[in-house]
Amino acid sequence: MKKRMAAMMMAAVMAAMTAAGCGTGTENDGTGVSTENNGSPKAPQNHGMAEASKSNGSAEAVASSSSEEEDSYLVGISQFAEHGSLDNCREGFLAGLEEAGIVEGENLTVLYENAQTDTGTASLIAENFVSQKADMICAIATPCAMSAYNICMETDIPVVYTAISDPVGAGLAAEDGSSVGNITGSSDLLPVSAQLEMIRTMLPQAKTIGILYTTSEANSVSTIETYKELAPGFGFEIIESGVSNISEVDMAAADLVTKVDCISNLTDNTVVEALQTVLDKANTAGIPVFGSEIEQVKSGCVASMGIEYFELGRATGQMAARILKGEAAAGETPFIRASTAELYVNFAAAEKIHMELDESYVGNAAKTFDEIMVE
Repeated sequence: MKKRMAAMMMAAVMAAMTAAGCGTGTENDGTGVSTENNGSPKAPQNHGMAEASKSNGSAEAVASSSSEEEDSYLVGISQFAEHGSLDNCREGFLAGLEEAGIVEGENLTVLYENAQTDTGTASLIAENFVSQKADMICAIATPCAMSAYNICMETDIPVVYTAISDPVGAGLAAEDGSSVGNITGSSDLLPVSAQLEMIRTMLPQAKTIGILYTTSEANSVSTIETYKELAPGFGFEIIESGVSNISEVDMAAADLVTKVDCISNLTDNTVVEALQTVLDKANTAGIPVFGSEIEQVKSGCVASMGIEYFELGRATGQMAARILKGEAAAGETPFIRASTAELYVNFAAAEKIHMELDESYVGNAAKTFDEIMVE
């Protein structure tokens, strides 16, 4: 953003020089003083600048006025997959920036790219943003954040991430929450204990919970460990099934539903992208799938003790605005966590598998749905 501000100041100086007679004549259209190499002035311009400074200080006055004008920003947004929770994060992020006065189409230019669950593509996206000299990279989901951080390490471009369950496990934050470099952001660490309590309340007789996850996603691996640690306290056994890519989800889900009483879905990007496949297998087997956030419940999961991703993105955008404005440094800003989880219920999803819901319990839900909404 400093480079763009410098360019604005130089443009003002050139305009003043033209007014002072340093150009080719009074009919000059403002192009009399040429620039090359990203706006760097040619050597002959130095004399003209000296001439302009003698003309009632007009160039200095215009430059000073220009310096008071609002900065403009170029932000690259790298999103790992296309699904509701990550989309909500992106929309919330832009809303948070806008609330701070950084508005797309006015003083903000956004470069948006989606990696389509491919880590190699995530790296290429980050390299592209660096080559375009972005003022900041917003990385949505762990693989994009890790790629952006590694590629920006030798630059001064800050990385702000969101939708990362375990920043510490991903090497993006220290144990105390502080930054490990020019990077910070927000965590969507799942409220596993609250989720297990919800499942126990809704399925009093259940003994086994199945979880599908991508073996290469650090956030999923760490969340699986948390489930395994806490599940016995609620009388559950966790049966996991790992996949390496989206093509394996169909077979893994078909096998898993024969072994468990229900499925608890994580925020695993690959599995979430194939959520309808998981739901189809579970519905056929007559077992419920519990989601981890509101969009999964809208899409057909019976219930979730989950977080609101738009608000998470919004808080992240507000953090990013402070960094862009120079009011805070990414490397000195600890990451933040999602707020308290809330209960979401889909009555249509429960009816589809003939599951009876306790009205006294679901009546306390933050939001309920009477239909399955699949985009």
